[in-house]
Amino acid sequence: MHEAEHGSLDMLKKQEAIDLLMSLEPKLHTTTRMDVEYIDNIDSSNMAPEHWDRIASIVAKNYKNYDGFVITHGTNSMAYTASALSWSLRNLGKPVVFTGAQIPGYKVESDARRNFVNAVRIAKANIAGVLIVFDEELILGARSSKVSESKLDAFETINWDLLGEIRFDVRLSSESKPRHHRPLKLMTGYDSRIAVITIVPGVPVRVLQAILKSGIRGLVLRGYGPGDIAYRYLKVIKEARTMKIPVVVTTQCIEGATLMHVNDVGREALEAGVIQSHDMTIESVSTKLMWALKHYPYSQIKKIMHTNFVGEINIEGKYKSVRISA
Repeated sequence: MHEAEHGSLDMLKKQEAIDLLMSLEPKLHTTTRMDVEYIDNIDSSNMAPEHWDRIASIVAKNYKNYDGFVITHGTNSMAYTASALSWSLRNLGKPVVFTGAQIPGYKVESDARRNFVNAVRIAKANIAGVLIVFDEELILGARSSKVSESKLDAFETINWDLLGEIRFDVRLSSESKPRHHRPLKLMTGYDSRIAVITIVPGVPVRVLQAILKSGIRGLVLRGYGPGDIAYRYLKVIKEARTMKIPVVVTTQCIEGATLMHVNDVGREALEAGVIQSHDMTIESVSTKLMWALKHYPYSQIKKIMHTNFVGEINIEGKYKSVRISA
């Protein structure tokens, strides 16, 4: 799956798409046995939970037959799919590696070859989990976010260290988890009836009240700074609690965490019943809430959102430092 030039879908037929992928680096066939499962050829902006379920089910069906899995995916929604599979592939003991390209694979200047080769290398490495390989970086899927529409290093790890770097050799960090042989548990299914709202000054209360009455089952509010929400929205939060609609608050900042106890507006929102997301990415927050709503009752949603399944959340406040380039 990939986005083509100018955002339109490159309408390759099934066999053409497979042939293009497998011809990116012929030498791979001398070192690795690769089989292809064709899923779809769509612009990743059109990805939906049913696609996540299909990918996860294919991995589970073939889990015992392969050392690892590489999933080529358009960059627009790759971080969402990688986050979503982090919840449905429970107890994953092998690498499931997402990769793609900023420049279409048929172009001579494409980054597709290097990313695909590196993804195959990681799929054979001693590492487990849903991962993204892009440029020279190895990122935990549930910590990934696309930060540039045109740079070749389009993805970054948010609030955590890289799991590894790909140089002449593959260098895994101490944060990476080795392979294991415990049984995989497949838990597909997402309830997509959520709304994600970025709070900006002046949004009328009635707008959020209308959203609550639209049939949603979960609400994500992107607050200011450490997760602050204006006092005027407290009545909306209280109404949501009465309607048993969980409200999860995250921050509009790319890096950092919700620290809602710091300011009074945050403390008031916590007392009104919101669930703070701590240092999760927006991709993890939204897909995890969808998954939780499908599998757990309202009374357990906060517990599930605050459960660290794969390294996606740190509620202890000991956050990793970001890299600084001099």
